[in-house]
Amino acid sequence: MYGFEAMTFNIHGGYLEAIVRGHRAGLLTAADYNNLCQCETLDDIKMHLSATEYGPYLQNEPSPLHTTTIVEKCTLKLVDEYKHMLAQATEPLSTFLEYITYGHMIDNVVLIVTGTLHERDVQELLEKCHPLGMFDSIATLAVAQNMRELYRLVLVDTPLAPYFSECITSEDLDDMNIEIMRNTLYKAYLEDFYKFCQKLGGATAEIMSDLLAFEADRRAVNITINSIGTELTRDDRRKLYSNFGLLYPYGHEELAICEDIDQVRAVMEKYPPYQSIFSKLSYGESQMLDKAFYEEEVKRLCLAFEQQFHYAVFFAYMRLREQEIRNLMWISECVAQNQKSRVHDSVVFIF
Repeated sequence: MYGFEAMTFNIHGGYLEAIVRGHRAGLLTAADYNNLCQCETLDDIKMHLSATEYGPYLQNEPSPLHTTTIVEKCTLKLVDEYKHMLAQATEPLSTFLEYITYGHMIDNVVLIVTGTLHERDVQELLEKCHPLGMFDSIATLAVAQNMRELYRLVLVDTPLAPYFSECITSEDLDDMNIEIMRNTLYKAYLEDFYKFCQKLGGATAEIMSDLLAFEADRRAVNITINSIGTELTRDDRRKLYSNFGLLYPYGHEELAICEDIDQVRAVMEKYPPYQSIFSKLSYGESQMLDKAFYEEEVKRLCLAFEQQFHYAVFFAYMRLREQEIRNLMWISECVAQNQKSRVHDSVVFIF
């Protein structure tokens, strides 16, 4: 029904689209970042943020401030906005908004399982979990010894249950298995979200396909680079790639056999949208790759706001706000550790 969204979209989605576009107007600008980068202490950062939408969340925090406090309060603002939108949403938007949080759920599951493996305190781990990815039985994850128990005791009642079908094994959990579990879950989640967006059709399907395909391709590159020099076989590596995206299927075949970063680069330079990302890097360098991918993602997310009457703006806003929180965390850490010369290394400007 592409082209006819304008007739019916505003009946249920108009109010929330207006809300999310209003929130987007409150994202920090390049001028804000320039001011933040010149701060000498975390209290200076708090003072600058008091003039933004983060002001009410930070105003009652006593000195001395910590980076974790700033990040926590900024995340709380995002969670409050998300909960407000979810409370107002009707189907299918409410399901779409829930899909956005599944990635955080996967990260939280992996964090708790890894922490338990290394004998960390469960309460301490729960405090580190992302609030958007919390679910009722998350604290009981600590009792599981292998994937099968993890599924049977805890995850069977969560939205992640369908994604676990591919990674249920009786093997004991170790760091390698947990990382494979994370990537298998992400693969299943992205494919499911992609199918859901295709079913919605229209501008939502068109824009979300592009954003999710980029996410799938980025994960494929990261999996390849991180598995170089490990015992992961080529077939195992290929199984972790999502079955859609610009690289699917021929790029995946080539990535699966890459042995170093320069071979990955050679594969990616065959695809024009990714050529510009790798042209920013010098040969053999992968440290700046994450930032280059984030910059490309931000560009695509901003473009989602150029069209109206679609749900991709909600996904784009959540991702942009998360990037902003990452920026604030990096700036705060640099200021706290007196490393101001490195402050621009990881900041991705949104506007």
